[in-house]
Parts: sequence; C-alpha cells; structure tokens
Amino acid sequence: MSVKNDYDLIVAGAGLAGTLAATMAARGGVSVLLVDRNEEKNVGRKTNWGWTCGDAVAASHIDYIEENLGVKFSSPELDLPVDGVMALSPDLNSRYPFDGKGFSLNRPVFERKLLSIARSEKIDYMSKFEVTGPIVEDGFIKGITGRDQDGKNVEFRSKIVIDSLGVSTVLRRKLPENNFVDRMVDIDDIESTGRYIYNFELEKEDSNYYDSRYALIHLNNELAPGGYGWVFPKSNGKVNIGLGVQKKALDIRNKKMGRNDNLQTLIDNYVKWLPNFKNLSVDETDNNGKGIWSVPVRRQMESLVYNGYMGAGDSMTMPNPISAGGIGPALIAGVIAGRNAAQSISKGDVSISGLWKYNLDFNEKYGMKMAGMEVFRIYLQSVNNDILNYGMKTFLTKKEASDLTVGMIPELSLAGKAKMIIKGMKNMNAFSNLVYTVRKMNEMNKIYENYPKTPKEFDSFKKRVVEEIENTKKRFPTSPL
Repeated sequence: MSVKNDYDLIVAGAGLAGTLAATMAARGGVSVLLVDRNEEKNVGRKTNWGWTCGDAVAASHIDYIEENLGVKFSSPELDLPVDGVMALSPDLNSRYPFDGKGFSLNRPVFERKLLSIARSEKIDYMSKFEVTGPIVEDGFIKGITGRDQDGKNVEFRSKIVIDSLGVSTVLRRKLPENNFVDRMVDIDDIESTGRYIYNFELEKEDSNYYDSRYALIHLNNELAPGGYGWVFPKSNGKVNIGLGVQKKALDIRNKKMGRNDNLQTLIDNYVKWLPNFKNLSVDETDNNGKGIWSVPVRRQMESLVYNGYMGAGDSMTMPNPISAGGIGPALIAGVIAGRNAAQSISKGDVSISGLWKYNLDFNEKYGMKMAGMEVFRIYLQSVNNDILNYGMKTFLTKKEASDLTVGMIPELSLAGKAKMIIKGMKNMNAFSNLVYTVRKMNEMNKIYENYPKTPKEFDSFKKRVVEEIENTKKRFPTSPL
C-alpha cells in the first residue's frame, strides 16, 4: 500500500458538511486534504442517481454560513425563495406553516460553489477516491485507507479525520468499539426516501397540492407510512416531488391493506395522486432527475467525537427527526467542526477530551432540541390518518404546532383543551398521548441543556438519553393504520 504525505486534517466526503469543514479548518492555519468519491463536476453527489434530497433549506442556515464564510449566495445556487414549509393533514383540511422563509437549492451548483470556496483556501483536493476505512493505532484514528482513481490502494495519515461520508459511512462503522460514537444506526431510525425533479405544466391551481410560495408536506400514512410526501417548488417550471417512509411502518401498512408496495411504487402512486400537473417529464440536468437514498431521523449521535475523529452531517445522524431536513444541520456542523479541528490541532490535543468542545458547540447551536423532536417523530409514527386529521384540526393551534416543529414546547394540558376535544375514549387517549409526548420533549430538552462538559460525565448522560428514547418507543409502537 502506498503511503502519502501526512496532513493535519483529512476530511472524508466533499458534501455540504465536508467542504465547509475543510474551508474553516484551512482558515485556521492547518493543512487539509479533502477527498470525495465523485469526479469534480459531481462533487457531493450521493449516488449515481444524483443529489437525492428535497433541496429545501431555511434562510437562517444560509445566513449562518454567509456570516461565517464572508461569502454571499444567490441565484443560481439559491434556486427559488419560499415563504416556508406547509404541512397538510391527510384530509387536506388542516394546514400548519413552519420553518419560516427559505430556499429551494440548485443542489449541484450549490455544492460546486462550496468546493470552489474550499479550494480557494489552498487545500489539497482529491476526487474519485473511495475511502475504505480508518487507520487505527493505539485507540486513535490516524488517517484513512482507500483506493484512488486508478484503483491503487493508498493510505493518508493525519492528526484528525472528519467523517462526512453520509449515513452509511465506513469510517464510523469501523471505529474501535466505544461508548461515545454509535457505529450502527437502527433501521427503525432511518427513512427510505426518493424523489423526482420534473419539468411540468400546471393543470389547475390548488394550493393543497402545489404552491409556488411554499414547500408542501403531505402527512398521510397510507400514501407515505411513517413519513410524508413532499412537493417543493423550483424555478423555471420545475418541481421536486418525493416521499419518505419507515420500513417497519410500510411493512405494517402493506400487511393490513393486502398490498405489496415498495418505495418506488409509493412514489409513483404519490405523483399520480397529485392532480395539478400535466406533461410531467424528468429533468435530467446533471443526471439529477431521479434518485433514492436513506436519511437518518434520530437525534444526532450523543457524541460527535472519538480520539482523532470527528463527524458531521448525515454520518452523525444530524437531520431533523421530524422533517428529515439535513441541509441546515450539515451546514452548521461543517463550520463548527472545521473551526474546532483547527483549534484542537493548534493546541496539540486531538483526544476525545481535546475535541469535546465540538460537542458543546454543536449542541448549543443546533443539536440541543433534536432528541425531543425524535420523541415527537416516534409519536407521529404511532398514529393513523383519522387521529392525524382530528388532532391537527383540534389538538394544536397553528402556533403550537409551529413551535413543536422547531423544538419549542407549548403548554398543553387536558384541562386546557377539554372544550376543544369531543368526548370519546379514542380522542381523549390520543390527546393524552400528545400531552405525554410534549412533556417528554421538555424533559429531553432539559437533559441536553445539561450536556456533559467533559467526557467523564458522558456515560450517565448517554444512558439516560437512550433509556428515555427506548421507553418512548415502547409506549408508542409504530401503527400507521
């Protein structure tokens, strides 16, 4: 095996988190190697199908990277501004707006711009490189192994490796056994997603199915068991239509309905369910018109660091557990990870203790409310369409619902809502479960508000978090129908 030059930092994966981490670390004065399996024009592409994603991001997250990079983003990488996200009940009679203003991205162009910014910082960049594992010595990650574009086995060594290879990353899975970073992700905490980018003509105006001002989410456990369907507008007569499902929920739904649907048939049926569009044709720009991928929908890993190792983006299960939105947390994590890596290298301490500040910084900026939102996701996957319809109409005001989607906890009580709930055991039980969920979300938020300041306090913290999540899963088993 060929051994290449040493670096202070290796960033594995040149997606959103990886390119930003490389940029911020290089600005901190360290030598950086950024590797990606794609050819340069396809930087950050998830699979041969393309950059499979809904492509929506909150404006606040773009503001964050603009402030930290000192670079402005605009068209064409920011494809279309939207007023927010609109979630609709299965019967389409209730609508909850949340997330505030945002953008639909032109993902390939956005990724290329991030790479150009990183390369302007004089990093070393290697495309067409397939990472095969970490170099592990004396309980530390000391670099990576992989194959270059010629198929040659190569070893690169470094003081820190930042893992931004995605949910199925080989680096995390091949870490030494440890209690800090989980090496595997439970399949029940993964959504299988797929989407088309279409050119279209509008058959008729109906904002329940398409709205040029809002990214629409359809909650419907028959159409998308354990997940949701989405219709996100893009510019120039294009639209991103997709769907995500939980495997367990799909299996239960298929059995109860006597069906044999899979992700692809569900997506195609969802497209047919939408009445607004005519003359649909897949947009093949950048070979990005159709794609299928997996998204983690649990809280971020309790720790994002190990000795010589940091993770960012989907590799650390950072997407929002309710919306499965992963762009925002990846952007935030990339900035924070790169900055912290440079600081730890300059101080000469790349142990778990030396990298611990990254955990604290990410928790404060984004991660603090994700475990609570995972609790809400588990609750949602336990209710059927009838309860969703009734609950969205009766249980929550628009403000309360909006607060929940960003991890803010409304004051809910059975007494306070009694007049709004039609008497009946099913409805009373459903609301009682929602009250329990909101209380549990509040408890999880308080746990993360007291995130351990050092690794010494971590074991008891993690044990409590895992127990609370497992208890929630036992109380609310998946039940889409």
